[in-house]
Amino acid sequence: MQNLWRWILGYADAPPPARAPARARPMSAPHGQAVSSPEATAAAHEAMSLAMLGDRFHRYVLGLPDYHASEPSQEERTILRRLQSTCAAFDVRSLPRLPTVLPQLLRSLKSDTVGGAQLAKLIGRDPVLVGEVMRVSRSIYYRTLHPIQSLQHAVVLLGQDGLRRVVTMHVMKPILHASAGMFGHVAGQRLWDHAERCAHACAYLGKGSSDPFEAYLAGIVCNTGTGAVVRVLDQEAPAELGPLTSHFLASCAQLAAQLSLRAAHHWNLPANVLNALEERTASGTPPESSLGRALLCADTLAMAQVLGEHALAAPDTDLSSAWPEFFTPAMIERCQQDLRRQFRDAEARAV
Repeated sequence: MQNLWRWILGYADAPPPARAPARARPMSAPHGQAVSSPEATAAAHEAMSLAMLGDRFHRYVLGLPDYHASEPSQEERTILRRLQSTCAAFDVRSLPRLPTVLPQLLRSLKSDTVGGAQLAKLIGRDPVLVGEVMRVSRSIYYRTLHPIQSLQHAVVLLGQDGLRRVVTMHVMKPILHASAGMFGHVAGQRLWDHAERCAHACAYLGKGSSDPFEAYLAGIVCNTGTGAVVRVLDQEAPAELGPLTSHFLASCAQLAAQLSLRAAHHWNLPANVLNALEERTASGTPPESSLGRALLCADTLAMAQVLGEHALAAPDTDLSSAWPEFFTPAMIERCQQDLRRQFRDAEARAV
């Protein structure tokens, strides 16, 4: 496992039944919260919107209804202390192992002498990976005059960079699903939906300033710890706990960011990815690296995209002016448009 991500980059049992999710209501201002006056600054208004967006997304992942109490209950404080203690002792080695075909495949991807037929033969040993390769090769980014009919044709079309992305997705999807405990059938899929969109947005925003695959990788893995926190939360929180406050969910998100960083170190991810994930753990401190900035924005853009697809936020939510210190409004707007184009089919299925 130690050299897995160097290979990818080209250098050196069934889950318990899921809880039934509660349907979230459309986004609204918190109860008792004063409506911003016309004199309120645009920055404060934007921060409020982003905070609400993050809270709504985490409630969607957990299948929780809206709840606008601001102060955590004593029971929540007790559970949070237990969560902090449990997460501090969490063994990242308990994350799912790699499918057996992957190490050999990734070694082959590092070699310039391995042909499409050899790669197709290796990929053909894993039916799920075959499906992913065929699906991606038929997407709008690889559209050809003639339909893709064979695995070898798909492998040649994707090329080594495209295959590295597909393999990374193949690695991370079961990890996000398996980390979600009793929420597995709900939280796991929702976390994966976000991971796909976050990776796409991070690669888009990282153009010209970050390595494209490192940006994609950072987006894919940034919420790995969230699945682990969901599993721990399911073990520690009683079923009758009731609605959870925004403060509690935000604290859980911080724990998740720390676990994501630990998992990334365990997997020996590239230094730039580790740095971006470390910046993400510093709540309230703006990231300094170009990849950290792309990841910060991509994370929220992906949340907005997922919520919009499920009618839990306006599908055309405009975040173009949310991070003027990092990206121009035009850049963010183009990224949002690209996300909607790329995941249009998912939005249609959700309606």
